[in-house]
Amino acid sequence: MKKIFAILAMALMAATAVAQEYRYEVGPALGVSGYIGDISSNMYKHPGIVGGGVFRYNMNSRIAFKGNLLYASISGNSNDCASKFPDGEHYEFKSHLVDLGAQAEFNFLNYGVGAKYKNYSRISPYMVLGVGATAAFVDGTHFTFNIPMGVGVKYKVKERLNLGFEFTMRKAFGDRLDGLSDLYRIQHGFAKNTDWYSVAMFTITYEFSKRCSKCHYVE
Repeated sequence: MKKIFAILAMALMAATAVAQEYRYEVGPALGVSGYIGDISSNMYKHPGIVGGGVFRYNMNSRIAFKGNLLYASISGNSNDCASKFPDGEHYEFKSHLVDLGAQAEFNFLNYGVGAKYKNYSRISPYMVLGVGATAAFVDGTHFTFNIPMGVGVKYKVKERLNLGFEFTMRKAFGDRLDGLSDLYRIQHGFAKNTDWYSVAMFTITYEFSKRCSKCHYVE
């Protein structure tokens, strides 16, 4: 009888461990955007909106790779600037951005739920770094690459349901997100480019595709 109980307990532990581990997540994202550029040094003076979706591949409890497709709006007004435009001109804009990106995430804790011996945590902060492409629609269409970098936090509500909050700054390779370029007649390259935008978003994702379907299989 003791052997039977022991076998049942081991089977239950193994099944529980397997049931918690899924390869993929998908879900919506919603938040606010900000802009720093030629006519703004206050990121959230004129906040915009962010919406879209994310897809995540969980390599393990510490490392994940995420793809995003986001819409964001940014705006600015030269009246908010301490410096003056050439010839005292006034300028304001509203730009619509489409952001397609891929990032790597590093969880500071073993994120997940399941067997105690795996030392999982339902909540984990993480850092993120990646590459992306941006299409800006203002006075025409402008395409550029960007580098997203930032931090976030994940919380596992249930076995397959996750809540997250992430803040990233996106450094643009181009200087036309606001429709302006070399405003003060100063030529500069990427390192001194002034166009940045931020994304602060909440996500809710659902996991699918079990990492292993047989309890005796270890990946």
